[in-house]
Amino acid sequence: MGAKPGVAQAGIVTKALYEAQPVEGQAVEPHWPGLIALFVAAALNLLLPASLAAGPGWLGVVVVAFLAALAVLLPNRHQMLGHATTAVVTLELAAALTQLILDLAAHRGRPIELLQAALILWSMNVVVFASWYWRLDAGGPHRRSRKHVYCGGAFLFPQLTLPAEVRVALGAGAWRPQFVDYLFLAFNCSTAFSPTDVPVLSAWAKILMMIQASISLDQLLT
Repeated sequence: MGAKPGVAQAGIVTKALYEAQPVEGQAVEPHWPGLIALFVAAALNLLLPASLAAGPGWLGVVVVAFLAALAVLLPNRHQMLGHATTAVVTLELAAALTQLILDLAAHRGRPIELLQAALILWSMNVVVFASWYWRLDAGGPHRRSRKHVYCGGAFLFPQLTLPAEVRVALGAGAWRPQFVDYLFLAFNCSTAFSPTDVPVLSAWAKILMMIQASISLDQLLT
């Protein structure tokens, strides 16, 4: 039995709303903050002691720059290359964190150097996970820019809980999260060990936040 005309029409309208190109007059979500964040994370790796860095410190910066250039030259592969770039920085963080734990267990390294390394890795932890939240939430920045409203996300930001008329009165009628919102979320997770005012709705986001909080707790205990 075929679908009713009203249901079919609603499905067509919904598909048009959420799969269309960016809405006319609506600003596309900027991608440069996420790119800068990855360069910052790769640059922080340069500040680590040589014993903790995964290979030459400059290698991460070069790889990030190369993948970023590819993303500009191949816009159709922008999302895939963005994930690959974030994965590279994540591997740097994981390798350095593992080596730090091994050095602490073996009582290697000067205490001041280990403390400095822990602070650098804490900063990398915030930036790397902020990048993942920004790239994965609601399909990533590309897909979010193709929607009339922010929906289907993994996080319930405070602005989304306000009545529509209140958001309009506050000048946030068409509000949608930007990179700084995900950076703030990641910072809170690493300091308060919770998302504070942003409830987490999706399983993948809960898993990532547990990993991020565990890394921060480990660095605190060191």
